[in-house]
Amino acid sequence: MRNLTLMTDLYQLTMMYGYYKCNMRNNMAVFDMFYRQNSEVTHYAVFAGLEQLIDYIENLHFDEEDLDYLRSLNLFDEGFIEMLRSFRFTGDIQAVPEGTIVFSNEPLIRVTAPIFEAQLIETALLNIINHQTLIATKASRVANAAVGDVVMEFGLRRAQGPDAGIYGARAAIIGGCDTTSNVFSGKKFGIPISGTHAHSWVMSFPDELSAFRAYADCFPNACLLLVDTFNVLKSGVPNAITVFKELREKGFEPKGIRLDSGDLAYLSRESRKMLDEAGFPNAKICVSGDLDEYLIRDLKLQGARIDTWGVGTKLITSSDCPALGGVYKLSAEIIDDKVISKIKISENPAKVTNPGVKKLMRVYDKDHMAVADLIALESDKFDPSKPLTLFDPIDTWKEMTLTEYTLRELHVPIFKNGERVYKCPSLNEIRAYCKQEMYSFWDEYKRLRNPHIYKVDLTESLWMLKQSMLKPH
Repeated sequence: MRNLTLMTDLYQLTMMYGYYKCNMRNNMAVFDMFYRQNSEVTHYAVFAGLEQLIDYIENLHFDEEDLDYLRSLNLFDEGFIEMLRSFRFTGDIQAVPEGTIVFSNEPLIRVTAPIFEAQLIETALLNIINHQTLIATKASRVANAAVGDVVMEFGLRRAQGPDAGIYGARAAIIGGCDTTSNVFSGKKFGIPISGTHAHSWVMSFPDELSAFRAYADCFPNACLLLVDTFNVLKSGVPNAITVFKELREKGFEPKGIRLDSGDLAYLSRESRKMLDEAGFPNAKICVSGDLDEYLIRDLKLQGARIDTWGVGTKLITSSDCPALGGVYKLSAEIIDDKVISKIKISENPAKVTNPGVKKLMRVYDKDHMAVADLIALESDKFDPSKPLTLFDPIDTWKEMTLTEYTLRELHVPIFKNGERVYKCPSLNEIRAYCKQEMYSFWDEYKRLRNPHIYKVDLTESLWMLKQSMLKPH
C-alpha cells in the first residue's frame, strides 16, 4: 500500500498545527462519517472501501520527504514538524462491514481518537469510502435490473484515472457484478476477468469471416465473437455460425456472440432465433454499449434475449449520481471520561448533525426482513422481549410499535488503541454478504424510480438530546 499520508486537504494540517499550538492535540474527539441524501437517483447505498481505509490507517506516517515538503511551506514551526515524525494513529474505529446496505445520515464509521489524529484522516477516509460506496451502489442497481443475469464491469477506459478504474472494479464486484475487463484488478483482487475482441480485430483482416476464423483458432475453448462491425443479421451472425460449426467439427463448443450497437432488443431476439435454428441453443448473447440499469430494465421488458450484460461508462462513473456526498463531522469530545456532545447547526436543516457517541441498530421483523434502522446513543439499552416503539424524527406523530422483532448492531470494531482488531473478509465473502443484505429488504425499497422510503429513526434519548441542543441558550 502506498503511503497516502499527504493525501489530505491543507486545512487538516493547519488545524492540527492549531491544536498543537493551543495544547489541544491530546483532546479525545469522536467523529462520524455519514452521507447526506443528495440525489433522487437512489435511496440506499452499498458501503464499500473499508479494506482500503484499513490499509491507509495502518500505513499512516510522515516520510522524511513529507517532512521536508511541509517544512518548505513555511507554515509550521520545527516542533510541529518533529512531532509529525513519530505520528501514528492510536485511536479506535468502528464501522459497518463492507457490503452493508445503508442509508443517509447513518453513522457508517465512528472514529474515537486524539483530535490531532482524528482530524488528519478525514480527507482520505472520505475519498476512499465515498468513491467505492458510490460505485458499489450503482453496480447493485445494475445487478438488480439484470435479475440474475451475468453482469460484466467494462469501465476501465472511461474511469476518471487509474485508481478509479482499479478500485471501481472492486466496488462493482461488491455491488453485484460478476466479472471485470480490468486485468490489473483481476490480479490484485482475485476478480474473474472477461473480454473478447474489438471491432479493430475484425477490421484488420480482409473480411469478417477470416477474422472470426483466426480468433477461433487462437481461442477455441473461449470463442465469443463480436458480430456488429458491419451488419449483425446479414453477415455478423451468419459468419459466426459458420465458424461455430467449424469449431464443433474440431470438438469445441462456442461461447457465443456479442452485440455492441443497434436495437439490442430486436437484434438479440433475431440472433437468438438464428443461433437456435443453427443448433447452438447454448451459445450466449452478450451485449454492451452505454448500458445502465434503466436500459437493462427496458430491454428485459421488451423481451430481449440477452444472457450477459457488459456495463462500462455509466457504471464506473456513476454517471447519474457522480458524488456520494459523504461527510465527517465532530459529534462529541471526551474529557476526563465525560462525554460532551457536539452538534453542527445550519440554516439548512439537512445539514444539522446528530450529536453524541452513537451506534447503529437494524430492526428486523419475525421473517427477518428489515423494518427500520435506529440511530441510538451508545448508552441506550434494548430489551427485545419488550415492545419497541419507533417514531419519525421530524414528523414525530408517525409511530410504529413492534412486538415480534430482532435487533442487530451494525457497527463492528476495526481498530482498538491504534491496533487492527478486524479481519477483512475476502471479496467473494463481501459480495455474498451484500447479496444476502439485498434479500433482507423488500423490493419497494430498491425500485429504480420513486422507491419507498426506508425508515431511519432516532431513539427517544438521542432525539431529546438533539432537541435540547437545538434550543437557543
